[in-house]
Amino acid sequence: MQIVRLTNETKKNILEQLLKRSPSSYQGFEERVNEIIRNVMEKGDEAVFAYTKQFDGVSVTPQNIRITDAEIEEAYGQVDKNLLEVIRRSLVNIRSYHEKQKRYSWFDSTENGTMLGQKITPLATVGVYVPGGKAVYPSSVLMNVVPAKVAGVDRVVMTTPPGRDGKIPASTLVAAHEAGVDEIYKVGGAQAIAALAFGTESIPKADKVTGPGNIYVALAKKAVYGHVSIDSVAGPSEILVLADETANPRYVAADLLSQAEHDEMASAILVTTSEELAKAVSAEIDGFLKTLSRAEIIQKSLDQYGFILLADSMADGIDAVNAIASEHLEIVTKDAFQVMTKIRNAGAIFIGEYSSEPLGDYFAGPNHILPTNGTAKFFSPLSVDDFVKKSSIVYYSREALEPIHEDIIAFAEAEQLTAHANSIRVRFEEK
Repeated sequence: MQIVRLTNETKKNILEQLLKRSPSSYQGFEERVNEIIRNVMEKGDEAVFAYTKQFDGVSVTPQNIRITDAEIEEAYGQVDKNLLEVIRRSLVNIRSYHEKQKRYSWFDSTENGTMLGQKITPLATVGVYVPGGKAVYPSSVLMNVVPAKVAGVDRVVMTTPPGRDGKIPASTLVAAHEAGVDEIYKVGGAQAIAALAFGTESIPKADKVTGPGNIYVALAKKAVYGHVSIDSVAGPSEILVLADETANPRYVAADLLSQAEHDEMASAILVTTSEELAKAVSAEIDGFLKTLSRAEIIQKSLDQYGFILLADSMADGIDAVNAIASEHLEIVTKDAFQVMTKIRNAGAIFIGEYSSEPLGDYFAGPNHILPTNGTAKFFSPLSVDDFVKKSSIVYYSREALEPIHEDIIAFAEAEQLTAHANSIRVRFEEK
């Protein structure tokens, strides 16, 4: 893994390199994605069925596109009992964490006859996309569905691509059922996002679409935004470890590789003030690569987007961390909690040598659907807030409006909006 001295120039170059991974940098795919979306809008099920046959090699019909109770029951028979118990224990933690995020309507009244407030309303229908293909992600099912259910969403609809045998992985179905999904459909890719955004004869229209996916899914979510809400346009996975001389190099190396194995475009970065640690971590990575099953993918990821940055001071290291704004940040320093207070930009922050990133992926409770590609500067993890909407409540009596009505008229007339002014004025006309 390349060791680079951290300077303003190297920081700038690395940021430019990382931004190349953003879905927004793949305009060459957009025309194809837009074509798929148009066809689904115009032809509904017909287009969805055709694309599922073309891309997944599976013939779906109105009769078999939706997962049945029998298929879910069959999945329970196929899932290892120990895994089922792990899923259930993980669900307890995820649900407990998200319950603490719930917000409630509020109203504030005064004696002079005003009432102001905010009404919280869950979304009616949410579409959850779950990737298929190379890997199986029951953990992502839990992370998408639980906050929606905690928020009070009435109808959670899941889409996921079928395998060549026309089936959905058993662990995905079991996780979905345990989390409380209402409907599951065998469709993936951009066509699934379009179906959720606009509705077809078989698949209901959603108010919001969440969940990770490949470049086609990411660009499709970007294209339908505005017709529906989305969580984010997610890019490849990222990890950044901020460490000093007290860190265990073997732990740090293992954690960096835990994200690099996702795909060739994943990013793994170590920022450290210790040259000794930098060299030790690089050596540990070389050793791990001889034994890990996805070593080829990891190596390509590290060659393109893996860096060990040597900082002159912890302050410089923190500046780099905030500039990169990584999806996952681990802090492994002697004063980790103090360092944490200086972090402005990160999707999730893991503190201490036993808080490794996979803990957050599977079990701790906080959501693992996080902002990527520097968007942690202004986006947050998926949460209960993503599945509710807020309405402002305004009530004024005549007695409350009378002493301020001239102020409102003056404001409206300053903006040359005479109908606005008149709307207030007519209520106090002489009779």
